[in-house]
Amino acid sequence: MDRKLIRKLHTPLRILRTVRNRMGWLVTLWHWLRPKLEWLLHKLSWLHPRRYISILDWYIIKKFIGTYIFAIALIISISIVFDVNENLAKFSQYHAPLKAIVFDYYANFIPYFANLFSPLFVFIAVIFFTSKLAGNSEIIAMLAAGMSFKRLMRPYMISCVLISATTFYLGAYVIPHGTVVRQNFETMYKNKKRNTSAENVQLQVDEGVIAYIQHYDNNYKRGFGFCLDKFENKKLVSHMTATEIQYDTISDSKYHWKVTNWKVRKLVGLKEQITSGTKKDTVILMEPTDLVYSKGQQETFTSPQLLDYISKQTSRGSGNVVQYEVEYHKRIAMSFASFILTTIGLSLSSRKRKGGMGLYLGIGLALSFAYIMLQTVSSTFAINADTPPILAAWIPNIIFAFIAYYCYRHAPN
Repeated sequence: MDRKLIRKLHTPLRILRTVRNRMGWLVTLWHWLRPKLEWLLHKLSWLHPRRYISILDWYIIKKFIGTYIFAIALIISISIVFDVNENLAKFSQYHAPLKAIVFDYYANFIPYFANLFSPLFVFIAVIFFTSKLAGNSEIIAMLAAGMSFKRLMRPYMISCVLISATTFYLGAYVIPHGTVVRQNFETMYKNKKRNTSAENVQLQVDEGVIAYIQHYDNNYKRGFGFCLDKFENKKLVSHMTATEIQYDTISDSKYHWKVTNWKVRKLVGLKEQITSGTKKDTVILMEPTDLVYSKGQQETFTSPQLLDYISKQTSRGSGNVVQYEVEYHKRIAMSFASFILTTIGLSLSSRKRKGGMGLYLGIGLALSFAYIMLQTVSSTFAINADTPPILAAWIPNIIFAFIAYYCYRHAPN
């Protein structure tokens, strides 16, 4: 054989031999790890979804989610038709552009009300498709095959986990941003005037520091007749006045204000030091949201922002945090409503009856509206009757949990 050809063949063979010699320890390690990994996977097999979700479960989950989405699409479509009919004259009167109507108003109108009435849609979906399953004797076949009612509830509860997680995420993090856009649209084109000013505002901005603003305009983030007092051991040590105060909206950090025509009097024993100036940048631990409250403002905060606002206002001794606390706890409580109403709906509609599902659909709708009404009433009690906010948010769930347990105990087995 030609020597050049032998050299060409010898070089790749030598490379392969070197790689095999150096990678041999990896092969040995793999043979050692493989049985241990197989044993670990066998022990963790209980985590695999197929262990808990069978073909029948997937069938019910698809029916549940599909009917839920269909109910949302149907009812929200009807709501949009009525809303357009009601507001068309105002849109024309205030010359609202079509793009703003579609993307600023209705693009945020749909998720807001879909999330608000999510428990109602869950109830309707459960009653509707479960009654159809019962009418086709499918549930009878499941129970006759040895499936317990508790086992039948598994795909329903899995669906509720998906719906509840989505509802909470949208309500706590996504929808508040859209609510800001929708409320701005309503202010401009539906003449729903928001409170944009405040008179004689006094609040504690820090420990021993009291701020006072005679008049504040939120449109321009500007206040007039400003006063800032600092106390130590209940004694006044500093008194600052300014004719005008302006919030710095372009600053990289919060709490930046600009004061105009300011004067500071510092009290040191029996002596007084006075300094003054025309303009000054200063840091005061307050924001425009602390000065002006407008109706529905708590709906524009995400849950972390709500928690931060509640903590800040509580430390200041403010008394207008009840509606914010109710909103925060209500978002959590509503995510559990799907489980309660699904249990009631499944228990009512799983039995095959000659009269069909009409009666139980009516009962389901009545219970859903009762839940929503009770939620509204309990929130009003929390704001006006000194009911603890967390209790007010959870009262509907507590009451309907007993109803769900009663229905579950009398469900077919």
